[in-house]
Amino acid sequence: MAVAGERQVSAWAAGWAAFAGIMLVMIGFFHAFAGIVAIVDDTFYVVTQGWIFEFDVTAWGWIHLVGGVVVVAAGFGIFSGNVLARTVGVVVAVISALVNFAWLPYYPVWSGLMIALAVAVIWSLTVHGQDLAER
Repeated sequence: MAVAGERQVSAWAAGWAAFAGIMLVMIGFFHAFAGIVAIVDDTFYVVTQGWIFEFDVTAWGWIHLVGGVVVVAAGFGIFSGNVLARTVGVVVAVISALVNFAWLPYYPVWSGLMIALAVAVIWSLTVHGQDLAER
């Protein structure tokens, strides 16, 4: 029940924020697992020729592992309902999409899926931002 002068959060906004938090946690775990695989077995991923971002697979593994931990933390931060947490969530999702774009030559289908999930998170955190501002 809303108190006089207090805005009630729409169910849609809360639902999309929860979706974004859960997706960020899942994306973070996916990054971490991909990183662990690259660190443990650097022959698992095979790169095609002619790409600009030709890092060592082990270096990519560390990038994914550290990035995954940051993304998981941002995902849990979304559940606080804080505007700063949502902003960090959007920034982390953008960085995740960019990292996966650079990762395309190593694992193209997986990278495409991760980019799509990052875009869904960005949309879900920004579409109802005004509805959650008073939360």
